Amino acid sequence: MIALRLSLNDLSDKNAWAAAGIGLPAYNVADAAARARNAPIWVHFGAGNIFRGFIAGLQQSLLNKGLADRGIIAAETFDFDIIDSIYRPCDNLVMNVTLNSDASVDCEIIASIAEAIRADGAGMARLTEIFSQPDLRLVSFTITEKGYVLRGADGGLLPAAEADMRAGPDKPRHAMGVAAALLYGRYAAGKLPLALVSMDNCSHNGEKLRAGVLEIAKGWIGNGFVDERFLKYLSDERVVSFPWSMIDKITPRPDKFIEMMLKNKGVEGMESIITSGSTFIAPFVNAERPQYLIIEDSFPNGRPPLEHAGVYLTDRETVEKTERMKVTACLNPLHTAMAVYGCLLGYERVSEEMKDPEITALIKRLGYTECLPVVTDPGIISPKAFIDEVINKRLPNPFIPDAPRRIASDTSQKVGIRFGETIKSYIAEGRDLSGLVAVPLAIAGWLRYLLGVDDAGKTMDISPDPMKDELTARLKTVAWNEADSYNGQILSILSNARIFGSDLLQNVLGRRVEAYFQSMLNGPGAVRQTLKKALMNVFDA
Repeated sequence: MIALRLSLNDLSDKNAWAAAGIGLPAYNVADAAARARNAPIWVHFGAGNIFRGFIAGLQQSLLNKGLADRGIIAAETFDFDIIDSIYRPCDNLVMNVTLNSDASVDCEIIASIAEAIRADGAGMARLTEIFSQPDLRLVSFTITEKGYVLRGADGGLLPAAEADMRAGPDKPRHAMGVAAALLYGRYAAGKLPLALVSMDNCSHNGEKLRAGVLEIAKGWIGNGFVDERFLKYLSDERVVSFPWSMIDKITPRPDKFIEMMLKNKGVEGMESIITSGSTFIAPFVNAERPQYLIIEDSFPNGRPPLEHAGVYLTDRETVEKTERMKVTACLNPLHTAMAVYGCLLGYERVSEEMKDPEITALIKRLGYTECLPVVTDPGIISPKAFIDEVINKRLPNPFIPDAPRRIASDTSQKVGIRFGETIKSYIAEGRDLSGLVAVPLAIAGWLRYLLGVDDAGKTMDISPDPMKDELTARLKTVAWNEADSYNGQILSILSNARIFGSDLLQNVLGRRVEAYFQSMLNGPGAVRQTLKKALMNVFDA
């Protein structure tokens, strides 16, 4: 067996890759990369797995079809180890592994990433050069929900955001500061048009991106670094647009099974790493086949023909409806509920959770009974069909090695959308909040998860979260096996509208969450018993 490595040099051995069952790009990789470096059209921020396994694949599809002639520039604002330890050793190539529900696997080398840049030092100089070029049409982002956040739960500026506003555009640290600084360079180069598209799976992602960039710019104006004409440039969406989008594709951490499978095919150097920024990543990406991307068609400087790569281009209202469908009802709330309870009940994989009667009962009630009634049909995708696919095909797929602990990351930044929006919809429509069981169970489960002890009494790691230290400090006097240790420690959390989108103590849900939470403090098995009783409507608060 010939040893293969993910490198531009090894791409030339087409017969060896074919023998290994691994597809190759159908275009001249060197030419596509050179064109992108000389006259870039698309820059993407957030060089992690969803970009490598989905978005870069869209451009590869266009290149393969002859509908594009250049690749994408990838940039990273947070975890520079991704660039140094994954991109550069592999010549920016990606081994994309699609895990099908019938146990088959498709492997393809993605070569559409022309350049990978760290957004610091010389990298920022290079990005400034790129942003000054008239042909640049699209800048996209997958930086996670927290990447757009400039303020903490107390309303104060985060240290990185505050530092950016005080220092000006020269050396930004926060992702929004980086974006604003590069846009300032584009403004200085002639007020050139551009579209900036958030592809993160959060509500109103384009609005969040726009708000973050504008707040940084206003801070610079207030501190005398830029003039108000820059803000006028950013505010005119006929020149600088921030299209909304909805994205969906389960792209879990690299799985050891896939690593060994590739090794058995003769591919070397596929080992995964954990970066200094706590990113689980490898030269390969493993992901499910289903994928959805819906984008508001607002591109002042033109765009790639993404509709030929399976992307829906539509209006903002339709994007908002599909995004709301997924994020608040048909997938993301289910994922978060499964994540915290999966950790508490000792599961390593989401697919294994789908065999658990209490967890499946929880997510079915959450999706079908509580969330779906307040979601508007977007017209292009049926909410009922979407959630059917999620529950019956996607989540049970044993070949998607997704981990509850990964999904549990940054939950404090997610609950306001994934559960808070449903709560607000119930209130706005005059629906009876007392009928909600799965929503308060999910919130109570998250708070119980923050104690760092599972339902068997074993210590467990809590996933990274920007509010982790603050929240765990508030719960430090709560004992997982002593219900009487609870004396209101979660009330200040439940009343925090910045977390949940509203004050939960102003309605029946706050006390219901509190009752569920306290019930879970009765020692081993208390979490499962609380789930059973609540879902069977025999819970005594």
